[in-house]
Amino acid sequence: MAITYTHPLDKHLRLERIPTLYCPGCGLGIGLGAMLRALDKRISEGVIDPRKVFWVGGIGCTARMVFYVNYDAAHVIHGRSIPFAIGAVLANPELKAIVVGGDGDIAGIGGNHLVHAARRNIDMIVVMFTNFVYAMTGGQVAPTTPRKVKTTTTPYGNPEYPMNAVKLVGSLNANYVARASVTTPHYIEQFFYKALGMSGFRFIEVVSTCPEVYGRHIGLRDPVEMYNELKKRVKYKHKPSLEEAEIDWEKGIVIGEFIERNNPSFIEILRGGQA
Repeated sequence: MAITYTHPLDKHLRLERIPTLYCPGCGLGIGLGAMLRALDKRISEGVIDPRKVFWVGGIGCTARMVFYVNYDAAHVIHGRSIPFAIGAVLANPELKAIVVGGDGDIAGIGGNHLVHAARRNIDMIVVMFTNFVYAMTGGQVAPTTPRKVKTTTTPYGNPEYPMNAVKLVGSLNANYVARASVTTPHYIEQFFYKALGMSGFRFIEVVSTCPEVYGRHIGLRDPVEMYNELKKRVKYKHKPSLEEAEIDWEKGIVIGEFIERNNPSFIEILRGGQA
């Protein structure tokens, strides 16, 4: 029986798995929709072959995106989505690897892999959704959790300085580094569209809402209230420098395209085309 699509993005989704498991007010659906719109454009332009698109997710709410996309996908162990994607791309360089994960999965448990994939300029796109906490596993402190925020593992407030993933990845050899927010889905779509047309390591951080877990910690349990509070803190800048890549719940969150290079990718180097 032929499948009847009622929405332009239906063909990109495993409709039998919809609705998603995401909590009310979660920003991940906004992010995934923006990414699929960009992917749909690249496919219609003939830039991307959908048969070569490959999604990888580790453990966490964001990683569950791979359950819902109608593409070849792998759901792997916590923090190991990037090395899994590296293996797939090395085995078949024609693959267009898309890695999705939260800040705990990508920057925390998988932080070592993030660093070295960027350093090598591996051919893949990594989209990291930052909600400032380990959301799915109980609300523990994450590498991105702001100082003094109380979590399940920092009941007296986080004593640590948070990681700025944009500054970290941008200081390495990545070809593209950008940051958007679920309150600016047009920028998610724009940045992901650009990344799909490039080679090498491309990193996009998307600041997301999590009223169910992080919102509880900071007194923003209401989904609409948390969305509006995040929206007030987001500041778009055109081509900001890495020094301007502020990500601070109190001082503001700068979004934009921070790095755009054309360095030879890891696959190009292996093929001997460029040194």
